[in-house]
Amino acid sequence: MEKTQIRKKSNFSRIKENYGLYIMLLPAMTLILLFAYRPMYGIIMAFQDYRTGPILQAPWADPWYRHFERFLTAPSFHNIMRNTIVISVYNLVAGFPFPIIVAVTLNHIRHRKFKRFYQTVSYLPHFISTVVMVALILIWLNPESGLWGHLWRLVMRSDDIAPNMMGQPRLFSHIYVWTEVWQRTGWNSIIFFAALAGVDPTLYEAATVDGASRWQKIRHIDLPMIMPTASILLILTAGGIMNLGFEKVFLMQNNLNLSASEVISTYIWRVGLAGAIPQFSFSTAVNLFNTAINFVLLISVNAIAKKLGNATLW
Repeated sequence: MEKTQIRKKSNFSRIKENYGLYIMLLPAMTLILLFAYRPMYGIIMAFQDYRTGPILQAPWADPWYRHFERFLTAPSFHNIMRNTIVISVYNLVAGFPFPIIVAVTLNHIRHRKFKRFYQTVSYLPHFISTVVMVALILIWLNPESGLWGHLWRLVMRSDDIAPNMMGQPRLFSHIYVWTEVWQRTGWNSIIFFAALAGVDPTLYEAATVDGASRWQKIRHIDLPMIMPTASILLILTAGGIMNLGFEKVFLMQNNLNLSASEVISTYIWRVGLAGAIPQFSFSTAVNLFNTAINFVLLISVNAIAKKLGNATLW
């Protein structure tokens, strides 16, 4: 018998057959092209001495790596990199497990009203804007009139003013990270809770019949089901680990904690853009350096996940 050859459809044929889906995708693709890819030509400013006017007419830096060299040899380079890495890694290690814990906990709560109440309460902090969040932090930690000040006087049984926590550099990363965990945990748990919602209930029933405890159900059913989702999110998070949020760090900064709160994003604003003469080329070079680190981390973590047999981006 002659083998029948299956003719593969061309890409044009597939697009023609599913043109409706591609039309629906067109607005999103247009936004990405206009606001994500089109501005990327501005990267060339990192290799120029740009002041004003058209970017393509600006003179080239001599040598081309001058702005990168200036940043790498700056006296504050090591301190800025250390602060950025410490806060970012601390935030990842402390914040990543909590959404999984919340999702697994909610999955085993059978009281519907309590589950909905808990979900609502845990989701609400996500909708607080960064400015309001920092304002709340400053009010809570006010050494005179804030919650921290009142607790200090109550516990110490003294009328003395409490220590200024926002003025202590060693406490900055802790305040930033744990307020971030409180604000983001509930919202970030949604995707894990959705993954657990797709688990076949018969698996839990079979585990119950076999005498499995709740912890054994979590270990052998829940965790394996959310591991692919967790792997993908971990790769994406690691790929943006150096992109520490500018707004919150900047609003929490003061002259007392600047040694621990100066990160790459605030350094770009302070040195490159906030001066009397904006240094667009230098700030672009620093940002490009930061993006290159994120890209290397993304490739590396994805490769490690692939070797371990976990879900990957490609």
